[in-house]
Amino acid sequence: MVLKIRRRRNSRPADRALSPLNPTPMNAQLNPAQLSSTNPMLVEAAIRESARTVIVTEARAIEALQQRVNGSFLSACQLMFQCQGRVVVTGIGKSGHIARKIAATLASTGTPAFFVHPAEASHGDLGMITQKDVVLSLSNSGETDELLTILPLIKRQNVPLIAMTGNEFSSLAKLADVHLDVSVSEEACPLGLAPTASTTAALVMGDALAIALLEARGFTSEDFARSHPAGTLGRRLLVRISDIMHSGKQVPKVDQHASLTAALVEMTRTGLGMTTVTNAAGELLGVFTDGDLRRAVDDADIDLRDTPVRSLMTSDPKTITADKLAVEAAQVMEAFKIHALPVVDEDNRVVGALNIHDLLRARVV
Repeated sequence: MVLKIRRRRNSRPADRALSPLNPTPMNAQLNPAQLSSTNPMLVEAAIRESARTVIVTEARAIEALQQRVNGSFLSACQLMFQCQGRVVVTGIGKSGHIARKIAATLASTGTPAFFVHPAEASHGDLGMITQKDVVLSLSNSGETDELLTILPLIKRQNVPLIAMTGNEFSSLAKLADVHLDVSVSEEACPLGLAPTASTTAALVMGDALAIALLEARGFTSEDFARSHPAGTLGRRLLVRISDIMHSGKQVPKVDQHASLTAALVEMTRTGLGMTTVTNAAGELLGVFTDGDLRRAVDDADIDLRDTPVRSLMTSDPKTITADKLAVEAAQVMEAFKIHALPVVDEDNRVVGALNIHDLLRARVV
């Protein structure tokens, strides 16, 4: 495969001083005819320089956005915060891909939102937009035909319109109630054609809107989990002890006067690696675990047949209640190097039990 890295033909002034944020122009050109005889180290250096130039160019575009968190940004946030319907995000091409991501980020951070393709909107999907919605439209040029076709119809419904463009004098910017400037001085593409810095700037501005709204709404990690029930965070913040604990006859339990043999039978029956030891009222007195059994076997003075389990159990064991998050049980087990926990109610009566395998099955660890 022939690799050619071209020198950037850009608008950077020749007298602009080079700096960590403005290094060399785009890379030395590698002639394909010379590539096979070129020192591999030189090729690698050119590739690294190309990548660094892209990163610096896009970082500069992002940095410029700080000055644009202004009154227009606040107005856009106010419209979206007060929206009684959904934020409808639209765009086409690369702007469409960014619009989809912004819609997804808004929806998962407390601002109901969805994406509408402008071409599909012209063929019926415009009916998805109601007067209670707010439209956020993305176009770098601000002159995208598919958007300009549907926007007058949206305006006719008195739907608030926020435009995010790279041209404040564009048709889209003029139609909008609020315009967000995401213009960039140059693209990272050496040809100046592929949307690179411009799409990054739009994505960051979208993230800025989403997070500003998240904080304004007081959106919490628990709220985030409710919209991500299948994700790791969702499971950690939603699954409770009551959802995964063993209950009823599956809870290992023996009376305090039971023999060690009876305790072993109960441990084998339930397979949790321990049994709870209770009094006549069902209150927890202690637990007898695999570790306690090993210590009893190693003690020659203990009669494994007749010794009551109460004399061998671990008193005052760690417990948890059924309303706690499953991840809290994992934290207790990790902190105290144990593999199972009895579940008790407010009166210290045993109502359930779980072990590390239950947490693994629930995928909270």
